[in-house]
Amino acid sequence: MPTGSSEVPVRVLSRRLVKASDPSLQPHVVTFSNLDLYPDNVQASIVCLYPKLPKSSPGGFYAVVSTFEDVLPTLLSHFFPLAGRIVINPSSGVPELHCHNQGAELVVGEVGVALGSLDYGLAEESLKKIVLPYPEDVTLSVQLLSFACGAFSVVWANNNLLNDGNAITMCVRMWSELARTGGSIATVEAGAVSVNHDRSVFRPRDPPAYSDALDAMFDTYDDHRTVNALTAAASFLERLYYVEASDIAKLRDMATVTELQRPSRVQAVSAYLWKVLAAVVAASRVPEERCCMGWMVDARRRVKSPELVPAMRNYFGNVTAYALFQHLGGAVVEEIRRKPLAEVAAMVREIITSIDYDEYLQELVDVGSRYPWLENLKPNKKSRASHIWRGTPMLDWVEVHKTEHVMEKGVLGMGSPTLNQTVFASFPLDTDFGFGDAALALPMCDYGRLCSGYLSVGARPGEDGSWLLSAYIWPQLAAALESDGIFKPLMAEYLGLTP
Repeated sequence: MPTGSSEVPVRVLSRRLVKASDPSLQPHVVTFSNLDLYPDNVQASIVCLYPKLPKSSPGGFYAVVSTFEDVLPTLLSHFFPLAGRIVINPSSGVPELHCHNQGAELVVGEVGVALGSLDYGLAEESLKKIVLPYPEDVTLSVQLLSFACGAFSVVWANNNLLNDGNAITMCVRMWSELARTGGSIATVEAGAVSVNHDRSVFRPRDPPAYSDALDAMFDTYDDHRTVNALTAAASFLERLYYVEASDIAKLRDMATVTELQRPSRVQAVSAYLWKVLAAVVAASRVPEERCCMGWMVDARRRVKSPELVPAMRNYFGNVTAYALFQHLGGAVVEEIRRKPLAEVAAMVREIITSIDYDEYLQELVDVGSRYPWLENLKPNKKSRASHIWRGTPMLDWVEVHKTEHVMEKGVLGMGSPTLNQTVFASFPLDTDFGFGDAALALPMCDYGRLCSGYLSVGARPGEDGSWLLSAYIWPQLAAALESDGIFKPLMAEYLGLTP
């Protein structure tokens, strides 16, 4: 299958639909919440690489395929939406989910090269070559590939309308547990809360209301209004990196003032990234005074209200908050460069922790009360409301813009250079479904014509504390990160994929 600059010969052996096995599940239609509609209809994947089959596993790759054939119907009984189809409602123009047990895809194929022969420094020369295309209406495509060396890969290809990073990793965790226990529902449910698919807690207000400032934060994501394809392709690289646990620990030490003010691993690395970004921006050909950092934050663990806490338990859907430092267009480049790492880490901590996540699920909050426009919100001009809303209503804003493809300007890359992060390493991920842990488990997606940088941070399976990252970044930033020696280009040897 030729893609990019080299060819990885993938031969599809079979493609079939697997349905949920629970006969009590009834066909129904799911209305997506506004938190689902906000990220829009975007395909994404978690790619898992397994170096070799254990010698104790008879049957080789066919044993892997057999496990999926036997147990996947039970998994789909827990995650019934993943056996459904995305359909555009002809009246509203808004997507909805038809849960009629149409079935998830199970694709089996073989690759005529060794897994260790791929160039893991470049996503488009490695992981992206083993993600096979699947229909836009399909909610789950499980793709199993065997390699000439005896290794295999499992791709969990899904759609962002149904779930965020927390939710899809929950699915993979339950898969591993089900597969190891032989697919017994009773065994799994005895030690875990059932999956929650109830979206009724996320409702917009009537009438919806939002501020002009909130409206100004978003723009339409339309190819006709963004940079052309050649410019986007020439401006960004898709790299894969690893960061040793010892380097993360050194950054934490450098960013620590006292033990009572010790930053988290994410805060310390984010501070380092922000300083590197500022140095790159300062040296750019086109002068720029400011630069931004943004974080995709899982709001499940941060809510506190008695109503939301139980609703978030094992919730399968989208509950992602976007924390962005963009006061007056971002932080001043020279200030970020001048500040010690500890002060920048404190800025990161304040941005992420100052958000009221209970309020966020109804309202989009940037950095809490720092912004004076939060006190002067007015109802949406399309409504007849005459009262004042305090906060910036995300659910309400999306309610009015449901049929549009919208995105924050910081993610689009408009204005100051912005580097965004999503930290999959914060989600527990079990990849051992009876054939050992994966050597790598990383999210993959298509960034299209986005002009902001994006990092997806995953933990190296095995819990040794190191990180694996996929990066969509500017060439100048890639060169700066690699010259420091902390962000190391990923190699097959590091993953244990060489003979």
